[in-house]
Amino acid sequence: MAGLTTGGPNVDVSLLYEVNGAARRAPSWLDTAVSLAGEYGILLALVLLVLWCWRGARRQDETAAADTLTALVWTPLAAGLALLVNVPLREFVGRQRPFRQHEGLQVLDPGWGAGLGNTEYSFVSGHTTVAMALGVGLFVAHRKLGLAGIGLALLEGLCRVYMGVHYPTDVIGGLALGTAVVLVLAPVALALLNPLVRAVAASPRFGRLVRAGERARPLPLGLAQPQTPPAGRRTQDNDLAA
Repeated sequence: MAGLTTGGPNVDVSLLYEVNGAARRAPSWLDTAVSLAGEYGILLALVLLVLWCWRGARRQDETAAADTLTALVWTPLAAGLALLVNVPLREFVGRQRPFRQHEGLQVLDPGWGAGLGNTEYSFVSGHTTVAMALGVGLFVAHRKLGLAGIGLALLEGLCRVYMGVHYPTDVIGGLALGTAVVLVLAPVALALLNPLVRAVAASPRFGRLVRAGERARPLPLGLAQPQTPPAGRRTQDNDLAA
């Protein structure tokens, strides 16, 4: 397994050089922006999307809110589980980082050893795995926001290749791993988490985590709004002459 893309001309290496080669031609500010986005920015954007979905879900009716919040609770749990699965998988495959195997790459992440899931091994991409798990989990909760999340996960993978720290197949493996963990385990996870979310929704203290407070509903069109009688005058003191 350690022989995966360790040398010789092939599509994986060719794509790596094509994408990473753009870093040599791009202005330095763009390289910095891609590096920051690939290391932290896109993952932060995905977390914010999850929080935005939670904010909107609380305004749904109680049943829909509980179902959506259940999927949102599963989303970060699945991302963490996918990252845990990634650790022994990297050790088993044992593929070295591309810049250790190929010369002439522009490495844009100077601290690659300290990032999320970063080790001396390359397959699969930990950043892409987490990003895709968050995107697919978000898709289970909310289709439109989920599509945006999946798009961000694809962009995360492109950034990692552009930065010179992963092969394209590392990214494809991360996309597949993140998707598989979310969808394969979703039926069991959602079934276990849903009663917990509903219990929180019924709690007087923590219920607002699942549902927003009751709001005043407008009266149907054509019905007069109730009026408060002036101070010192009782409601029954109507003007009979009127």
